[in-house]
Amino acid sequence: MKRILLIALAVAAPCVASAQAADPLVGKVIDTHILPRFEALAQTSDRLADAAIAECTPDSETLRAAYGDAFDAWVAVSHLRFGPTEINDRAFALAFWPDSRGVTPRTLGTLIADQDPIIATPQEFSQVSIAGRGFYGMEFLLYDDALSTAGPAAYHCALVQAVAADIAATTAEILTDWQGDYAARLLNPGPNGTYRTQEETVQELFKALTTGLEFTSDTRLGRPLGSFDKPRPTRAEVWRSGRSARHVMISLESLENLMMLLAGDNADLAARSQHAFETTLAELGALNDPVFAGVAAPQTRLKVEVVQQSVDAIRDIARQELGPTLGVAAGFNALDGD
Repeated sequence: MKRILLIALAVAAPCVASAQAADPLVGKVIDTHILPRFEALAQTSDRLADAAIAECTPDSETLRAAYGDAFDAWVAVSHLRFGPTEINDRAFALAFWPDSRGVTPRTLGTLIADQDPIIATPQEFSQVSIAGRGFYGMEFLLYDDALSTAGPAAYHCALVQAVAADIAATTAEILTDWQGDYAARLLNPGPNGTYRTQEETVQELFKALTTGLEFTSDTRLGRPLGSFDKPRPTRAEVWRSGRSARHVMISLESLENLMMLLAGDNADLAARSQHAFETTLAELGALNDPVFAGVAAPQTRLKVEVVQQSVDAIRDIARQELGPTLGVAAGFNALDGD
């Protein structure tokens, strides 16, 4: 999003008494990291909805490709768990995972078995449990051996289209809120605003970085790793569609961009952070294991553990060096208590 639009948003936003001057670091993160990624998410999700209308069969390569593009765009913003993504549980409506109790397949299975008419309109479908919505629900409908073929073809098609349309609507709402006034709120803290000080806005961005790194290490990698005696390869994220390692890669690439922006003109910190990300991504690529199936064998499991340790090394740089440089701490995140 061009700077001129952000300036216009800031001017149009309600003035706050004694508002602080805009922090150029925050403005750069908004302009080059946040807004472009949410724009990409809304655009690819809209194309997913169109693809589902054109061809709704689960094995459609066009539909699966559109789904993959939109899911990529979500993963690239999945660490930005504040503001517009948290309104009405939008983030969970797009991405209900981990699902340790198998609620998603049960919810979808019940809809299909009952041929529930709740999918008939977007307004009605938005009342469906978040477990049956979003990208993880769509994965079951397109890739799960049982659910991809369950029920009458006409109902299954309508359900695919309903999930895709719901994803598009939710991502459009998130983008609208960011462009409407949330970017201006983040850029212009004040005593009566969402953020009172520049420190609070920088802390929000730093917390997004550390939350993303934590989720990648503890959940995207930690769940399939399980324990040495009890690895859990089928707890890997989106293993049915073969996207587990891809999600780690996309997340790390997006988090690297955010960390470089937050490092600002600290060239030494930026260089060491970049090296840490490059090392981790190289280790991930060398696995040649798209679904982390190797966690079940001791030798290949060790390689996945090395990747996790490298992500944790990045977390250490963020907490011990970047945070103090910025004058902030991670604090609580949107995943705490879930």
